[in-house]
Amino acid sequence: MTRRKSSSRWLARHFRDEYVKRAHQEGARSRATYKLEEIDRKDRLLRPGMLVVDLGAAPGGWSEYAAERVGPSGRVLALDVLTIEPIAGVDILQGDFTENAVLDSLLERLKGQAVDLVLSDMAPNISGIASADQAGAIYLAELALDFAGQTLKRGGSLLIKTFQGAGFPELRKRMMERFEHVLSRKPRASRAESREIYLLGKGFRPER
Repeated sequence: MTRRKSSSRWLARHFRDEYVKRAHQEGARSRATYKLEEIDRKDRLLRPGMLVVDLGAAPGGWSEYAAERVGPSGRVLALDVLTIEPIAGVDILQGDFTENAVLDSLLERLKGQAVDLVLSDMAPNISGIASADQAGAIYLAELALDFAGQTLKRGGSLLIKTFQGAGFPELRKRMMERFEHVLSRKPRASRAESREIYLLGKGFRPER
């Protein structure tokens, strides 16, 4: 009974959410679109002609927004373990980013071209065990950081979702070693009660 009441409260809160309503009205794929939009407006992440990789892209809101911003002269590669409905201007790859074969396929599609911006909205399947979920989130964020280290051009940027808690200070420190600026962002579309936070690295410095 408690579980059903909790689920009902979550659904009621979800459908009252201003960004859920806005996504429905504007035909956006998800409320997450507005998280990227706010960060982009604040930090000027996207511009025409950029090469962008979107990790954990389903259902495709970030990729759709990015494709509009980079325009026909740019390119967006989207990856997720879930199916993503086609998006104009977006090259979609389905697979588990934690698997080496999927990473290799993504690198093949880049054909050695340096990336301007890596986006990662990846999150683990929530188990309800806080320590395990936190560890999973940090692991995915570290994989995104490692990928950025392999593919970003000098001066490029990385935006990753993670969660405040164990492992977060170490992740931030690692990013500070590779980027000139590391900023924390909590967009308004991110629910206030969530520990979710975005780390933005700007000014990538390749290892010598």
